[in-house]
Amino acid sequence: MKLSNLNILAQAIPKNYASFLRILVLVLCCIGGVDAQEKGLLEKSLKEEVLIFPLQDKHVHGSSLVELKNGNWLAVWFQGSGERTADDVLIMGATCQKGKGQWSKPFIMADTPGIPDCNPVVFINDQGKLFLVWIAVLANRWEQSVLRVKTAKDYTGHGLPKWNWQDNIFLKPGGEFAQAVDQQLSALPKSTGGWAEYARPYDEQIISAAKDPSKRSIGWMTRIKPLMEGSRIILPLYSDGFNFSMMAISEDDGMTWSPSLPIVGRGAIQPALARRKNGDILALMRDSGDAPARVHQSISMDNGHTWTASTKTAIPNTASVEMIKWDEGHWLFLGNDIVDGRYLLTLYVSEDEGASWTALGKVEYDRMKRGKFSYPSMLRGADDLLHITYSYHLSDDKKSIKYIVLDPALHF
Repeated sequence: MKLSNLNILAQAIPKNYASFLRILVLVLCCIGGVDAQEKGLLEKSLKEEVLIFPLQDKHVHGSSLVELKNGNWLAVWFQGSGERTADDVLIMGATCQKGKGQWSKPFIMADTPGIPDCNPVVFINDQGKLFLVWIAVLANRWEQSVLRVKTAKDYTGHGLPKWNWQDNIFLKPGGEFAQAVDQQLSALPKSTGGWAEYARPYDEQIISAAKDPSKRSIGWMTRIKPLMEGSRIILPLYSDGFNFSMMAISEDDGMTWSPSLPIVGRGAIQPALARRKNGDILALMRDSGDAPARVHQSISMDNGHTWTASTKTAIPNTASVEMIKWDEGHWLFLGNDIVDGRYLLTLYVSEDEGASWTALGKVEYDRMKRGKFSYPSMLRGADDLLHITYSYHLSDDKKSIKYIVLDPALHF
């Protein structure tokens, strides 16, 4: 209940009970875990806020959002009794018709029988074709994941797209991959506190793993939407085996793919991309490495083929990042800017193409630190509003995907 509604109610009851009611509702907000009043400035720009489906006990996570060509919205996520160790995990979706404000009943988007399906990403290429890219987690290990893809030309109905093609995406990083890992890890500050599935301890084993063609060819995973420029698509990938990132690049609208060189770092994963006016591409990444937990960054000066070794920014980070170029003067970043959980999700703005960031306000904040709000997907709609989905977990048995719409320009 918002305080404005509470004040209206308080005026209708005896004065002796009014202050008691205010205190009671504030206490209940804290008990419930989420304190809506902590959103502060962002509340004035909030246009819509809804759960795509009711809170339930299945694990629902990793959403992605796309606006369809008829103005409808499609959201996808993975759902099941767990993540990589649960073989019933599949990719789900729901649609919201333009101007209706209500989401359809969820439906199955993809399911590899007996294999966990996770981390879906949806986007529309330059030819108007809908893509769903996700991972099938072989052997129940992240580092054994295989990239899968479906496409559809007919997807404007209020329900499941009519898929016309499905395949796997196979990448073959060459010897230059190992050379980049060796050179760039050696250039980073010395550390023995990192981790990766291929390395405990770190640098020498990562360098060794990079020389193994099988390890560098498999286990690449999706999370964030691609950077699309005409027929060129740069799809961000990351590996829990190496605990760093790489791009899959298509020059032909997603028909064929080739690997970039890696973004070498200790825990630089799940990149979000934006291009600067000078042509450089900035990648901001989640920190899955050693302390201090901070957002990582890397720069490509050759259209995403090679990347600088990752460095840490000043923004705290534990679980997720997302970034979009709002307009020529403003970029937006959304992430868990804390070092001890996922109970805070904050929106930032940059007026210098990601060189520095200023917090606009909290999208979610649970002062009791029990809630988990993470893995956002963020787009500017045709209505010039900011559309966001993210994992909304109040507890282990109360989970959903939340959809909100903001007008961030009110804060610029």
